[in-house]
Amino acid sequence: MNAFADWLFVGVWLLALFATFIPVVPAGFVIVGVALLHELLVGFGEIGLPVWIALAVLTVLSSLIDNIAGALGARHFGGSRQGVWGAFIGGLLGIFVLPPLGLFLMPLVGAYVGELVAGRSAEAALRGAWGAVLGLLGGLAGKFLIHLLMGVLVIQAIF
Repeated sequence: MNAFADWLFVGVWLLALFATFIPVVPAGFVIVGVALLHELLVGFGEIGLPVWIALAVLTVLSSLIDNIAGALGARHFGGSRQGVWGAFIGGLLGIFVLPPLGLFLMPLVGAYVGELVAGRSAEAALRGAWGAVLGLLGGLAGKFLIHLLMGVLVIQAIF
């Protein structure tokens, strides 16, 4: 049963790593959930309290990083809140429009439209959209690294 539980965690964790790039999937919570399932299957004997605390802190951090990074990127390039929301909505639409290219192209389009809605000139809208997208991409990179670390912590505990 341990081998099954161990490899189940690894498989779902790898899927969650890829799901990090899909805006609506809470990959951090998936990783914590599959770690909990692992412990249920093996009798709560492998993952200690320090790892659970680290997982909780990292999950909260990964949830916050998108909003913080998007806002910082938009602010740095003079973007607006509407641009950040446009980038987020564009990212959601990008799942369905020209996947996987749409995941990277649609946030830029959405942020640009958001900046135009905010009353910005075309040039200012493009600059703000670029900042919002850079912020969101930075947030995705940060989340990916956090999710990678979460999996490594669990794998160290269970193998």
